[in-house]
Amino acid sequence: MKTVIIGSGSWGTALGQVLADNQEDVTVWGVNKDEIDDICTHHNRKFFKDLTLNEHIKATMDLNVVKDADMVVFSVPTIAIEDVCTQIAPLLTKKIIAINTSKGFHPLTNERMSNVIRRFIPEEKLSSVVSLIGPSHAEEVVLRMLTTICAVSLNEEDAKTVQNVFSNRYLRVYRGNDEVGSEFGVAIKNTIAVASGVLSGLGYGDNTRAALITRGLSEMIRIGVAMGGRKETFMGLTGIGDLIVTCTSVHSRNFQAGYDIGKANTADVFWKTNTKTVEGIRTAKVLHQLAADKGIEMPIVNEVYKVLYEGKEPRLSAQDLMERDLKAEL
Repeated sequence: MKTVIIGSGSWGTALGQVLADNQEDVTVWGVNKDEIDDICTHHNRKFFKDLTLNEHIKATMDLNVVKDADMVVFSVPTIAIEDVCTQIAPLLTKKIIAINTSKGFHPLTNERMSNVIRRFIPEEKLSSVVSLIGPSHAEEVVLRMLTTICAVSLNEEDAKTVQNVFSNRYLRVYRGNDEVGSEFGVAIKNTIAVASGVLSGLGYGDNTRAALITRGLSEMIRIGVAMGGRKETFMGLTGIGDLIVTCTSVHSRNFQAGYDIGKANTADVFWKTNTKTVEGIRTAKVLHQLAADKGIEMPIVNEVYKVLYEGKEPRLSAQDLMERDLKAEL
């Protein structure tokens, strides 16, 4: 099968190496000439320093590479999904399996990514959308560290295809069909991870992080189920699994952004200096509005929102969470 990966960043490059390791025909497409040239010489120094990549990865800036693709992997920020779908659609000559790896919502409509892809790639050119998501950092996958993720789709056969193509001795892919629950889970965890970084930046330790992850999972389940997801989904890789890895790892942009905010005890530092895509920042705004609209209690998300968008001091937010009215755990 021919696979084209849209996006020459860390995750696109890591997934490209997975497919190259599996002896698949894979090409990475990107708009950054330095990154594309680097991948062509078996490196991506911007993200992986001097690490040598599998020599069979190809890279190009010519989007016509998608014309005869069997699978197209979207490994770009949520803000770019609509644009690349619009560019790709006229070039496709047959139905593709569209593989989404983005974790968040459309910047204007707040749609899940699978729905965005279905809206901008015509039905006659789309077999299905499969979201390849779960607890995974590109920095570890590219080093071939043992990792498990999930291929989530409403199309069982296409999910099996993606599972078989990507699985190998270090990457194990499971299947799932709860598209709503899985996509909400991997998006919500980004905002909880921002909170985890804030608490670490404030100087809190393991007890605090354990409490945050546990109570964050409760918020994830409440809103995820309200939106149509299944409760058991949040006990799996796209729920608690992704929540744990993103809330505890320095590889996480969301955690690192939160850490800087906590360290400074203000979000001003983030807004003035950040140059990276941090999905959990905007997701906090989406979740805050959803929770208000549906009357769902999400105190952690609401405090993150207040820190980011209302100028509240992180240390005060942490204290306010602790001093809420006492209640039963479940």
